[in-house]
Amino acid sequence: MKRRLGQHYLFEPQILERIVSSAALEEKDLVIEIGPGKGRMTEMIANRVDRVIAIEYDQYLCEELKKKLSSFKNIEVYCQDVLKFPFQELSHFKVVANIPYYITTPIIFKLLERDVKLVTATLTVQKEVAERIIATPGGKDYGILSLMVQYYTEPAILFHISRKVFVPPPKVDSAVIHLKRRDQPPVLVSDENVFFRVIRTAFSQRRKTLSNALKPLNKDIKLILEELGIDPIRRAETLTMEDFARIAEALKR
Repeated sequence: MKRRLGQHYLFEPQILERIVSSAALEEKDLVIEIGPGKGRMTEMIANRVDRVIAIEYDQYLCEELKKKLSSFKNIEVYCQDVLKFPFQELSHFKVVANIPYYITTPIIFKLLERDVKLVTATLTVQKEVAERIIATPGGKDYGILSLMVQYYTEPAILFHISRKVFVPPPKVDSAVIHLKRRDQPPVLVSDENVFFRVIRTAFSQRRKTLSNALKPLNKDIKLILEELGIDPIRRAETLTMEDFARIAEALKR
């Protein structure tokens, strides 16, 4: 196994079964599995749904997987980088995956792109990443990832997995998260690009006060914040999603 690809394999059948069961799959579903490895979970998924697309970056593993799963008529195996996969060309789909930890955030952001028809994602991620995803204002875990994921989905931690059940064992424990795509975002913004630029800029230097961090966006930001009733000396991690939406709308005006 190529450690450079950052994959840790989960072979415990009961845990794999629990992950697949918690994804709430239906017979008609198209399911994407990212980083299928040896294909154990791929088989479990294929027995429950209409179609499975397995995306494996490791060329050797991928060719082995094609041989191993050749008897399944509803599995397609792609040997490629998941970040280059054309998800926008698919109809509505669900994701079930133990994703490579070193590219967790880019994968999640790719799945959340506007023209991608993600329904739900059930993902095994590092415990710390799961905690950042569900974090609320006021703590060190709360940041860009929390706001991005919570804007597009309803996230929940389903259960934790000990590092001891992976081969090779990672340095951290894991958690299975479930992301359900929202029909409507929890806040209304007229320009998502401006909204996310405000969030990224605010968190780019977390230790700065809000008025200092956001100054690159508008030299009168202190005045704008005061008009909104937001104390300019607050820090980004104390603001709610609604606060960021109000700032974005004021800047847009």
